[in-house]
Amino acid sequence: MTWNEAFETFPVLETARLRLRNLEVTDAPSIFRYFSMDKVMEYYDLETFTSQQQAIDLIEGLLFRYETGRQIRWGITLKDDNVIIGSCGFHALEEQHLKVEIGYDLHPDYWSKGIMTEVIQKVVDFGFRVMELNRIEAFYDPMNIASRKVLEKNGFQYEGTLRKRFLNKGKFVDAVLSSLLREEYLE
Repeated sequence: MTWNEAFETFPVLETARLRLRNLEVTDAPSIFRYFSMDKVMEYYDLETFTSQQQAIDLIEGLLFRYETGRQIRWGITLKDDNVIIGSCGFHALEEQHLKVEIGYDLHPDYWSKGIMTEVIQKVVDFGFRVMELNRIEAFYDPMNIASRKVLEKNGFQYEGTLRKRFLNKGKFVDAVLSSLLREEYLE
């Protein structure tokens, strides 16, 4: 499978504990459940959800961007349960440069259990081995220590802090940039 083949049939991935699958509109209640929590949305570039329709709109947007080859986002479930507990995937795809950004979210009931570390390992492996990426970038808020730690566990290296890089919820915020290169991953 190559870059283009990744967008022909949605790839289902599995880890020891988890299944990563395509999101469906029927997953809206699960996504709304945790996107309606302020602590989940604190560093997210969206406002805390107040209606399930926002979750439907989010999923429909993700599906459209997958169909048009602009994004791939996996829904995370436990292997023995089909309920979405989070998501992870690639956006800001630059095929010419074989570069993507990784993003992720997780229901707080599953924080600090190694879930996201496991997910990122699998998604990064797919990116480098299947899509043959050269570079995977991640941006995170400097105050988001949990995000920094999960990226470091997966080999991402700090590159710098971009001052007032994003407009988030009406104010400009700094963003830390970290990355992982194909050559580093394959070593």
